Amino acid sequence: MTLDNGGEFADQVRVSKQANVAIYFAKPYASWQHGTSENTNGRIRRFWPKKFDLGTLTDKEINERLIQLNFTPRKILDGLTPLEAFTGKRVALIT
Repeated sequence: MTLDNGGEFADQVRVSKQANVAIYFAKPYASWQHGTSENTNGRIRRFWPKKFDLGTLTDKEINERLIQLNFTPRKILDGLTPLEAFTGKRVALIT
């Protein structure tokens, strides 16, 4: 997992152990080192622009957008959705 250098990742050692993943930090101002997270941030910003008060969102609104993000095919995943890549199973939404 590649993270940027924000303070929100201060507890990364615990996360790494619990998720059983190696964590790497991108160099400051090197967005090309974590392209997928930059792409995902851009997708999220289409729903909620910067300075939007995320505290006003309901759990339902957040979950609806998470589903939308996880069911969107990605080039980096060879056209699979994140859910398909994670589970190893294809999901056909349109038949």
